Amino acid sequence: MYALREAIAAFRRAPVLTGLSSAMVGLALYVVGLFGLAAYNLQLALSSVEERVEVAVYLRDDARQSEIDLLLTELAAIPEVRSVRFISKRDAMARAQVELPEFGELFSDLEVNPLPQSLEVELRPGSRNPEVVERVSQSALLYPFVEDARYGREWVDKLFTLRRIGAATTAVLGSAFALVAALIIGTALRIAIFARREEIYVMRLVGATNGFIRRPFLLEGAMAGLLGGAIAWALTYATYRGVYAYLFEVAWMPDGWVALGMLAGGLFGAFSSTLAIRRHLEAI
Repeated sequence: MYALREAIAAFRRAPVLTGLSSAMVGLALYVVGLFGLAAYNLQLALSSVEERVEVAVYLRDDARQSEIDLLLTELAAIPEVRSVRFISKRDAMARAQVELPEFGELFSDLEVNPLPQSLEVELRPGSRNPEVVERVSQSALLYPFVEDARYGREWVDKLFTLRRIGAATTAVLGSAFALVAALIIGTALRIAIFARREEIYVMRLVGATNGFIRRPFLLEGAMAGLLGGAIAWALTYATYRGVYAYLFEVAWMPDGWVALGMLAGGLFGAFSSTLAIRRHLEAI
């Protein structure tokens, strides 16, 4: 309770310095918040594209229905496969007329349907990677009545390369921004501790232990970090609303990410305050 009272009193004694420290923390975490918002929307975009990854198995016109049923059953039995749909020649033509209306006259003048019958293989979430897609395609090509199996290999490879690049960039830049935030928090809190160096010196003279001196500063740092986290959340949300209203539609980060950012602000503040006060105590 003493440490808490002292931390609150320190806020009241030097509101400008406390506000400056919290603002610096908030701006540092705001950059992290913007990066997190961008990374989350990139993740959503890649996931949306990944949902379209499927294998199209084209069948010969002379394939018997029993053979098609056998292939459909065996492909559906693969653990990574969610569902398999049979597309007849008539269904393929109807779909082409809907999806390609500019060729409507061409389709209507055809005497023979040139489109093949096929199977559309949908994969389970988490299994839409190049290795699984290639394995499913090769399994289908083993049947003699299968004409071809396609899944857009180059497109899938580029998609997962982009996902790996995004994950690596998120890890590297996120860590760099977090380190910068920690340095800024530590600098701001060192300024606050330096302003109270005489108070610390007097406390040491009357026999106060290092732990007794350190606790109020630790709480003060945690409170400054939490306040900075709240400022960062407000700035990030304001930016999100502005982008959503005037530029393009974006998604807001999960509440867990916001709570993690607030917690990170408090932990950064407490940790940086601990390092700063320890160095100052060693110098006295």
